[in-house]
Amino acid sequence: MIKNFLTRLKILLVLLCVNHLNAISQSALPDSVYNKKRVNIVIAGNAVVYGGTMVALYSAWYSNYKKSSFHSFNDIGEWNQMDKLGHIYSAYTESRLSIGVWKWAGLSRKKSIWLGGLSGPVYQTVIEILDGFSAEWGWSWADFSANIIGGAAVISQELLWNEQKFQLKTSFHKKIYADKDLNKQSDELFGTSIAERFLKDYNGQTYWVSTGIKTIFPSSNIPDWLQISAGTGIEGHFGAFKNDIRPDIKRYRQWYIAPDIDLTKIKTNKKGIKTALNILNSLKFPAPAIEFSNGSFHWKWLAF
Repeated sequence: MIKNFLTRLKILLVLLCVNHLNAISQSALPDSVYNKKRVNIVIAGNAVVYGGTMVALYSAWYSNYKKSSFHSFNDIGEWNQMDKLGHIYSAYTESRLSIGVWKWAGLSRKKSIWLGGLSGPVYQTVIEILDGFSAEWGWSWADFSANIIGGAAVISQELLWNEQKFQLKTSFHKKIYADKDLNKQSDELFGTSIAERFLKDYNGQTYWVSTGIKTIFPSSNIPDWLQISAGTGIEGHFGAFKNDIRPDIKRYRQWYIAPDIDLTKIKTNKKGIKTALNILNSLKFPAPAIEFSNGSFHWKWLAF
């Protein structure tokens, strides 16, 4: 099974590289002067990083489930749409980082935006195709639409403002319950490793939209890096649609308002540090927050 998967993966990676090369050849116009060495580095890097990610994803997600002929299914109601937010976030983050990489390679602004901005939806759609061949899942039009939304969020902001004024971020923590049986059932449902939990346990995930306070109040003296962030998560979900194993546990959604930091606004002349900050800016770090859930407000000293 793994051998067949890797064979398909190699074909997909070749196709992705060909698409990148075709895009580059179309960009070879007088207004686009790019660094061929850097372009080759970007293409090779895409293949290695994406290939490694796919192998890890297969190991954590697909390897234990049967394959089937390609099919679709409607999963819009699963997990209170947290998986859809995950698709939006993933496509957004991949596209945002890809745009920066193509700018580094020397492509013009608009070509970098379109080539990089479409990368996220393309990469995520490859995963959706794998879902279509899985007996456990299937091709989801809702997931595909979420992938498009994520890429569009990046492209539209870059074209309008040449920056991401509204940034999508995520945070995660492994859920530990006082009920030992619930911890055991969580391990069986979502896995025991942090990687498995990050992918499967939506109870530990929160998705955020962060924007600079100065974006809202441009004439203020507030630092550029200080942000306000709105987030959402879920609690008590031990099944896609209902809690078959624990029907006694209430399923509900949480909403958060919290401060945040735009790491890309931190001044530094070190390119390595600047790159690291740009990547880390995909994460929302723990901070005090106001939570709204179950019809009332709650104060949290740290919201993950």
